[in-house]
Amino acid sequence: MRILAIGDIFGRVGRRTLKQGLANIIAMTKVDFVMANGENLAGGFGITRDTVEEVFSLGVDVMTSGNHIWDKKEALQLLETHKNILRPANYPARSPGKGSGVYQSKSGKPVGVINLQGRVFMDALNCPFVQAEQELEKVSSQTKVILVDMHAEATSEKIAMGYLLDGRVSAILGTHTHVQTADAKILPRGSAYISDLGMTGPSHSIIGVQPEIIMKRFLMKLPERFSEAMGPGQFNGVVMEVDEGTGLAKSIEPLRVNYEETQ
Repeated sequence: MRILAIGDIFGRVGRRTLKQGLANIIAMTKVDFVMANGENLAGGFGITRDTVEEVFSLGVDVMTSGNHIWDKKEALQLLETHKNILRPANYPARSPGKGSGVYQSKSGKPVGVINLQGRVFMDALNCPFVQAEQELEKVSSQTKVILVDMHAEATSEKIAMGYLLDGRVSAILGTHTHVQTADAKILPRGSAYISDLGMTGPSHSIIGVQPEIIMKRFLMKLPERFSEAMGPGQFNGVVMEVDEGTGLAKSIEPLRVNYEETQ
């Protein structure tokens, strides 16, 4: 089975870039299943019904998220009504939505997806490592092909999750920092790994935001409202091949494509 995992889709440029490139990328790479992190769909912060429906209409099979999933009130209802939208599993059990699920690939094969959030430099949630074990127990009884979105700030925490789950899941895929890392690899026991998928969003930005705003915050230490950057877009992610029998990865290849604003 071939799988495409897409880095954080950021705002209007991210959605436009997805529209420009996804269908062609699916055709060229012959992927059976598409996972994307969508917590930044609406203006870079949160999700709305319209942005979610747009992304699913373009060919995304399941949407993971992270700490920004709660930035729009609409998310509370969307997480309850859309089974293909996940929030990190280690949020309190009473939080809306769920953190894992099993979905069908385009060829009808089951694919498990687990969404987790780190705690280093982030909110003090339930332990993602303990939660990973619990979610894996639920999902592994239904499929061997399992993807994990580890939404975290610290690279060390993501790598630790990789080694904890190595050989028991198909891939551990980092998100949140919006910059694709150069460490895509197959871990010793057969799981694919990358510390961060990168961002599908504005190329000329600081992690999606207008550079002038971020620079002002650094230089003057004054509060400034974030605004999404415009201009050309970049598409970031990885393409993986997974053995359906064992659930282990055969390959992982980073994907980065630039698109002009006018396309």
